[in-house]
Amino acid sequence: MQVEAIQKSYRRWAPVYDFAFGRITQGGRTLAAQHVNTQGGSVLEVGIGTGLALDYYEPHVQVTGIDLSAEMLREAAVKARKKHLGNVVGLHQMDARKINFPDASFDHVAAMHIMSVVPEPERVLAEMARLCRPGGSVMIANHFAGRAEGWSFMERLAAPLANLLGWHSDFPIERVMGHPLLKLEDQVQVRPFGLMTFLRFRRVAG
Repeated sequence: MQVEAIQKSYRRWAPVYDFAFGRITQGGRTLAAQHVNTQGGSVLEVGIGTGLALDYYEPHVQVTGIDLSAEMLREAAVKARKKHLGNVVGLHQMDARKINFPDASFDHVAAMHIMSVVPEPERVLAEMARLCRPGGSVMIANHFAGRAEGWSFMERLAAPLANLLGWHSDFPIERVMGHPLLKLEDQVQVRPFGLMTFLRFRRVAG
């Protein structure tokens, strides 16, 4: 998807995103937050959206979020303010292909359900690896084509509707695998229905 299409799509989805997608995407967000809570430190959420995961981080975790959509970020900021989430240290409008933070700025970097949305996901993955300190975690939750048993027909049916839906239903998992600085440590099909996959990589020294 092109940047303009993404912004238009998420301008439309922002007011109802939590209701429409919150439950079906909750599993991956929970797994990511549980891992970060156990390890501690700082986390960057790439494509934080409306901040659906903010509630899951414990107060000792410093949370920074970026998103391309100003409308989604406004929803996240309202959520953080209303719930007095003092551990949310920054919410920034940025393109995930070129993130304006120095190398190794974060202990953990997460992308929750955005890799099938962004243009050039390989560039986004490279940025995530760059920003994560060696030994830290890079986590991705997403729907990948062919990973959920019995859903292949629906994936093909939805594929032409990418700009309307805001994501590609036929996105292959291979596009987020094989980065030389990322070693896969965990792969889980997430409830409900196994529609989503959670991947956890360890950032190795380069």
